[in-house]
Amino acid sequence: MRGPDQGAGQGGSGTAPPGPGEVARPSPTGAEGLLDHRRRVDGPGLRLGPGSVAVRYNGNMSSLAAAAPWAPASPLDDLAEALDQLDREDPAALPSAALGHQIADLFTLLHRMQSTLTRQVAAFDRTQGFAAFDAASTAAWLRRTVRLSPNAASEQVRVARQLDRLPEVSGAFAAGELGFQHVAVITRTLEEAPAEVAVEAEPALVQAARRVDPHRLGMLTRHLRHTFAPEGVLEDANRAHERRRLHISESMDGLYFLDGVLDTEGGALLRTALDALMGPPARDDERTTAQRRADALRELARRQLDGGELPQVGGQRPHLTLTADVATLARLEGSRAADMDWGQPVPAETLRRIACDASLTCVLVSESGEPLSVGRTRRTFTAAQRRALALRDRGCALCGRPAGWCSGHHLRHWIDDGDTDVRNGALLCTRCHRKVHEGGFQLVRGPDGAWAAVRGEPPPAGEHRRAGGLPRAG
Repeated sequence: MRGPDQGAGQGGSGTAPPGPGEVARPSPTGAEGLLDHRRRVDGPGLRLGPGSVAVRYNGNMSSLAAAAPWAPASPLDDLAEALDQLDREDPAALPSAALGHQIADLFTLLHRMQSTLTRQVAAFDRTQGFAAFDAASTAAWLRRTVRLSPNAASEQVRVARQLDRLPEVSGAFAAGELGFQHVAVITRTLEEAPAEVAVEAEPALVQAARRVDPHRLGMLTRHLRHTFAPEGVLEDANRAHERRRLHISESMDGLYFLDGVLDTEGGALLRTALDALMGPPARDDERTTAQRRADALRELARRQLDGGELPQVGGQRPHLTLTADVATLARLEGSRAADMDWGQPVPAETLRRIACDASLTCVLVSESGEPLSVGRTRRTFTAAQRRALALRDRGCALCGRPAGWCSGHHLRHWIDDGDTDVRNGALLCTRCHRKVHEGGFQLVRGPDGAWAAVRGEPPPAGEHRRAGGLPRAG
């Protein structure tokens, strides 16, 4: 028996050196301590069986700690230690090439681990191991024990039950060549295929899965499924069609939120139209892809309204309506914002931009707001003037987008006594038109005929307003 001071001889730690039959290991800490199984081997006078507890004593025979129950050495110990070692490394300290190779290797190991896990789930399910835990099924046990979602637990069990009948898929999965998502796509297709089709198609699907991502693999499997179960493909398409929806709502600050699901055909139609309107980004286009897509959707709606092919609503073509005082259009101090149908009030510059090229209806109202008379509706830029602008500018004066994507812009707004004619006009796409108005730029034309947007203060509010207070259209 050691004296009281002998236990503290190793750096004052108080830890006894290993005795006969014990394997010396550094004291685990943190996650390593939680995962450590304290491997032991039998030695003279020491025999621990399952469920036994080893108690270590110091020189005074007072217990130091109760060791964990005896357990055979597990490969998970080495796996946990390897992960702990990786966690201690700083990925940023590795060269990019080395880090890339390590990430790829880790994914291969992850696929192998998923394969091993799936095989063990299959055995657990086949032997109804869940009953020992008072669970109703393997999926229920997975949800409760490892906190998988219902869909994920069911998918894990479904794949596990299919692997035994697909040796090539199982082998590639075990080698880390396929991930769980690839295997899920293949098994979902082949589980309803006739036996002869599954045998013939399995090698080809494995080869395809080695080259493409799960999404593209799913497209290939749908072609295969259509060869032996066209009715099922049709049923899936009909179910997908029934899921279509589109919600549009307005927030308190006037922003609109879209949320929806489109079927394959609807989504392809919308994406084709948006891609055509987005086009490749210009060199000076600082918008994000999401912003360009939002602008394309807006442009798609504007074109439909301008085209005049939509059904009439209330006896007239559908259109965007703004209602505002002349004072707002003239930017007089103290004027109220403009009202937009289906929207929140908008600032004067937005009103001025839209009024650059719009149909105008002047309504005379009393002091109490009662309409007294309604004038005739007229366009600012006529169709002939727009054709002349398109011939001269060949599209947007700033970015060159096609003329069909543009609106007429007044260099000097008509409310400020500017004329509505070709000399005082230019074509601007929606993005550039907004840049000039709401962005605080001015559109100018140089001696060489080139257009440019320059920073500049707008004319003083109301400086060019006529005495009668009513706008004049050229």
